[in-house]
Amino acid sequence: MAAEDESGTAALTERDRLDVAALTRWLEANVDGFHGPAEVAKFAGGQSNPTFRIDAPSGRYVLRRKPFGPTLPSAHAVDREYRVITALHPVGYPVAKPYALCTDEAVIGSIFYVMELVEGRNLWDGRLPGMSRDERGATYRAMIETLGRLHQLDYQALGLADFGRPGNFFARQVDRWIRQYRGAQTDDVAEMEKLIDWLPRTVPEQTRSSIVHGDYRLDNLMLDASQPRVKAVLDWELSTTGDPLSDFAYLAMNWVTESVNRAGIAGVDFAAEGIPTLDEAAAIYCAATDRQGIPNLDWYFAYSLFRLAGIVQGIKKRFLDGTASSTQAEEMGSRVPQLSAAAWEFAKRAGAKE
Repeated sequence: MAAEDESGTAALTERDRLDVAALTRWLEANVDGFHGPAEVAKFAGGQSNPTFRIDAPSGRYVLRRKPFGPTLPSAHAVDREYRVITALHPVGYPVAKPYALCTDEAVIGSIFYVMELVEGRNLWDGRLPGMSRDERGATYRAMIETLGRLHQLDYQALGLADFGRPGNFFARQVDRWIRQYRGAQTDDVAEMEKLIDWLPRTVPEQTRSSIVHGDYRLDNLMLDASQPRVKAVLDWELSTTGDPLSDFAYLAMNWVTESVNRAGIAGVDFAAEGIPTLDEAAAIYCAATDRQGIPNLDWYFAYSLFRLAGIVQGIKKRFLDGTASSTQAEEMGSRVPQLSAAAWEFAKRAGAKE
């Protein structure tokens, strides 16, 4: 069994506590077949939207809500999560079955949605310890091909034509994450300032549009317990429509990142462990999406790390404000200088000048 982490539940703190009676009444009125009493526990993992497990006589469910306290504009959009999985589930893409969305903040203090609880393995260590060589290779192939399958879906036919905005996706995303970073900024970080100047001036041309998950990585997948198959792609908070290379580049970051971030596999003996090299991973993705190749990844790596630094800065700000949803928020927030320095190194490889 590969290492698992943070997929269990933790005791509810006073801040996490929900009005279970009000929630139960709402669930019985809005989720087909639901009947209480309900027991609620919070999942230990996750840095963003607090996620809860609901156990009831009628079954097991998952609730995702917006964080406690003030949030940045456009962040933590659980209604967008619900919309995209509602579009994907009927066509057989691996997502949890959505049950209901509640936009009445009076029920538990914020909007939330409820979906099925998908059983399986939620893995965090990209080296997949405990798996055989063949299992590792098949698991990575399944992960990459599942991403490719998402990018081949006709998002307009799925009713998501207005899920993103027209124009160059990366230009919009760079602008968005600059604004998100500025909105959560607590310190002056020199490399972030350099990236804020360089990225908007060097945005690559966009050649395709698709549904973009926005945070596609190993620990956002629920894997089958007995075979290398993705049972559900989780955490659609950052999903939109845009350039699919943003998803692949974000996943590909694991090949150039040390395992200190858990999913990183830089330095792994790929041949011995059965894990595809970055070139082999790109070939799997290209075969799944009918591409002839992928352009130089250094710009995309610089952008991905800049974006991740912006996300982590938001976590840091929420920790300082006392609203972070994870006990590891303080440690995560300290990584902004490290991430921005790594992003600037890739920017220099892509042509940026000091």
